[in-house]
Amino acid sequence: MPHSLLDLATARAMPWKNGGGETLELAIAPAGAGLDDFAWRISSARVAADGAFSRFAGVDRSLALLSGAGLRLRRGDGRVEELHAGGAVAQFPGEEAIAATLADGPVGDLNLMTRRGVWRHRLAPLRLHGRQELHNDAAVMLLWCQAGAGIECRLPDGEMQRLESGQGLLLEDQPGPLALQAPQPALLYLAWLYRQG
Repeated sequence: MPHSLLDLATARAMPWKNGGGETLELAIAPAGAGLDDFAWRISSARVAADGAFSRFAGVDRSLALLSGAGLRLRRGDGRVEELHAGGAVAQFPGEEAIAATLADGPVGDLNLMTRRGVWRHRLAPLRLHGRQELHNDAAVMLLWCQAGAGIECRLPDGEMQRLESGQGLLLEDQPGPLALQAPQPALLYLAWLYRQG
């Protein structure tokens, strides 16, 4: 399928791998894969308490904060990384020991994971007001609308789609130019997933 609409309101709720919470699974490949055998996975979680992240051996992870006052990550080597809604993305190997501390109350996040050596990815925020043209060179591309409304997306195949806050478009095997139009200031997260090997 060339593209699909993802929506937090209809995403499948699943327990965290470590049992410490719940996540909304937005997309996974191959379809029907589990937490130990996926090629890639996109999800969103609500983190309501301090604690350790689940570990995923052989997986590379990116994490963006979508809502809340902030999240502090203590990395395996002792470094501390601060995440804020709409800010920078944290990247780390899935087997690394990560301890998370809430700044002030629950947060929501966007989590992208790819199986190392099979897929690689990057995830980045995009602030948008007006029109912007992009080019997709990835096997899979995600356009996630975190804040904003009525964002018009012209896809590489020429089809028009509209995104609201809490929705995303997943483009599969659809390289080429695309155009985004936001009638008011918006925050998106863009992800590119590339096959390896």
